[in-house]
Amino acid sequence: MSAKDQLVIFDTTLRDGEQSPGATMTKAEKLRIAKALEKLRVDVIEAGFAIASQGDFEAVKSIAETIKESTVCSLARALDNDIDRAAEAIRPAAKGRIHTFIATSPIHMKHKLQMEPDEVIAQAVRAVTRARGHVDDVEFSCEDAGRSELDFLCRIIEAAIDAGARTINIPDTVGYAIPEQFGETIHQLLNRIPNADKAVFSVHCHNDLGLAVANSLAAVTAGARQVECTINGLGERAGNASLEEIVMAVRTRQDLFNVDTRIDTQHIVPASRLVSTITGFPVQPNKAIVGANAFAHESGIHQDGVLKHRETYEIMCAQDVGWHTNSLVLGKHSGRNAFRTRLQELGIQFETESELNEAFTRFKALADLKHEIFDEDLQAIASDTHQSDEEGFYELVCMQVCSETGVVPKASLTLKVEGREHKVEAEGSGPVDATFKAIESLVDSGCNLQLYSVNNITSGTDAQGEVTVRLERGGRIVNGVGADTDIIIASAKAYIEALNLISRGGTRQHPQGADV
Repeated sequence: MSAKDQLVIFDTTLRDGEQSPGATMTKAEKLRIAKALEKLRVDVIEAGFAIASQGDFEAVKSIAETIKESTVCSLARALDNDIDRAAEAIRPAAKGRIHTFIATSPIHMKHKLQMEPDEVIAQAVRAVTRARGHVDDVEFSCEDAGRSELDFLCRIIEAAIDAGARTINIPDTVGYAIPEQFGETIHQLLNRIPNADKAVFSVHCHNDLGLAVANSLAAVTAGARQVECTINGLGERAGNASLEEIVMAVRTRQDLFNVDTRIDTQHIVPASRLVSTITGFPVQPNKAIVGANAFAHESGIHQDGVLKHRETYEIMCAQDVGWHTNSLVLGKHSGRNAFRTRLQELGIQFETESELNEAFTRFKALADLKHEIFDEDLQAIASDTHQSDEEGFYELVCMQVCSETGVVPKASLTLKVEGREHKVEAEGSGPVDATFKAIESLVDSGCNLQLYSVNNITSGTDAQGEVTVRLERGGRIVNGVGADTDIIIASAKAYIEALNLISRGGTRQHPQGADV
């Protein structure tokens, strides 16, 4: 593939995706996803916002030290400290990029920045120049470009390119654009900016009106050659453009697009499942490409057509995006080596032998409960093992729940708090309600339960249930995830994990304007 024909895929799951309320990830979880993105052959991985917190800095640095095939990028406002911190974080990377940005819309310049347009241009130039002092690969973004004046965009972009920016990103920060209009904006910029040929033009679209993918593809048709997107469309508010939809739209409609990507599409579904498991954001069944129903056919007419000739009702092959990986891989008679090998194939690694041993013990226990162990089960086991390594204030020791027709459900639990065991019990309107009330009778967290969601990890009545619990306290939102073949135990695990996340306090803060 020649350079002019390549569409660069810039994945921001670990930065913008993590800004979804409750989706904050640990360093180990970020590293697992980064490895999956590298296996997917993503061109650029935006690993985080280095100045946001010490934890974010360490995560970006760890990814920079580990990833070799993809460019590792850190976001930075157009401020000296931001840029220097980003440069420090990506220094170990084989290929590193600094992504700096400043707002360019009248409403942002007036009310947020409180700066005149000429001052904004001067600061953008200073930022790009400083970033180029650290790395050759610098990207500049015009925050809220979708509501910016075209003449001003032309001025600031020309100046940024002259200062050394080699990628220019046009974000639809608030999801305001319409495809035809957004495509025309990209066309105008490419034709009106004298030095536009010296940079790759990129787009970063939000999904507030459900048009993120459509706007991105319109921009590609108009000449954009980088798309910023996330796995499962994860992101702040209504999310970002979905990586899997962008990639497969371009790949499927080669009759319309004169570009293609480097993405190894067979790893799309595994990457989707990993992100969903780690963040606790389930994939809706009717989600394009990666939803459980994406290749399912209920209608008799459709079924008949597919059986006679697949392409009558399927424009893509399920195996091409990784659905074949759902096949049985392990059972209760599988040994440690087979277990380790399959984990490595899935990109799951443990830092110590004791962690692997703990995961193997969990695997054997699960295999005694269900005959077929799928890749999704292994992802859940890995997540449980990594979570257990995190120092938790609360721990579930054992529990007993009584649910009987005509009798008020009752839950009895033994919880460990700072090493001491406490027995608690409560009644509720159902077994889950009783379980949560029993936990709260001891911890009195003051949290508001915002979401309780149950999904089966695999098919069958013996499948593990994956529960997501979203708690809010003092404006801070966290997601706890628990998995077990017993849905009540999974619920308790999820609630306790969320409480542990809340108890660790606010370790991550996003500077104003992080959402480009």
